[in-house]
Amino acid sequence: MHRKGPRFTRILAACAVVPVVMTAAACSSDSGDGGKSDSGAKSSASQGTDGKDKAASLAAAAYKQLPAACKVVSSKTVEDLVPKVEDKSGKTGKSSDISTRSSCSWKGLDTNGVDGSQFRWLSASLTRFESEEGLGSAETRAKGYFKKQVAAAAGTDGAKNVKSEPAAGVGDEATTVSYDLDKGKLGDYKQQTVVTRIENVVVTLDYNGAGLAGEKAPKASDMVKDVEKAAKEAVASVTAANKPGASTEPSDKASGKASDEPSDKASTKPSDKATAKS
Repeated sequence: MHRKGPRFTRILAACAVVPVVMTAAACSSDSGDGGKSDSGAKSSASQGTDGKDKAASLAAAAYKQLPAACKVVSSKTVEDLVPKVEDKSGKTGKSSDISTRSSCSWKGLDTNGVDGSQFRWLSASLTRFESEEGLGSAETRAKGYFKKQVAAAAGTDGAKNVKSEPAAGVGDEATTVSYDLDKGKLGDYKQQTVVTRIENVVVTLDYNGAGLAGEKAPKASDMVKDVEKAAKEAVASVTAANKPGASTEPSDKASGKASDEPSDKASTKPSDKATAKS
């Protein structure tokens, strides 16, 4: 018994040390987890801040709303471009959100009996963009869409004698696309499309016409002047719609001011959908 005393004492001492080591390990482990948790929290916070910074770095959309599509062109201009127009108020196109996308069209047939008839169709389409993280600023997105619209117009199936050139004095940039389109029994149509961008809004005006039953086809040069005039009014309407208290109905005075604004011309060609409507 006397010899066992020291051994027993050493065993007890060893057992007493074990819990201390385990506790130290446990504390070390907890400390490690806590560090990781704090690091993760900091990382998440950093990522959240970065996301906010990226969103904040995108310039806000200059224009917050669109004018009524059927009012972007004055009644007088509609009557000038579309003789014997069926409905001066226009036909509103379908849209799931008129604050970002809207359209309107007008058509008319000026019949002169045995001397033939003149057909005209005019359409105005507006698309507005917002700044979105991952997609870019509102203006950048509008610039990209502008290019796509011009390319689509110039690439219309069946288009002949396609011409694209800048449209001066229409928005921030604009292109006019002109071409001829053979519609068989319906005759040869002259198509003029003006695509213009003003800040974060893209406006596309399609204008086509034809001489029917022996009537002469309209002159493309005259149609270009007419549709560009309408495009200037549309640009003025977009600007007016974003001024508190301003009317969305373009006046003669407003359209006159619009002609003084710097812009590029956009060439566009009528799509099958547009000609089908016509």
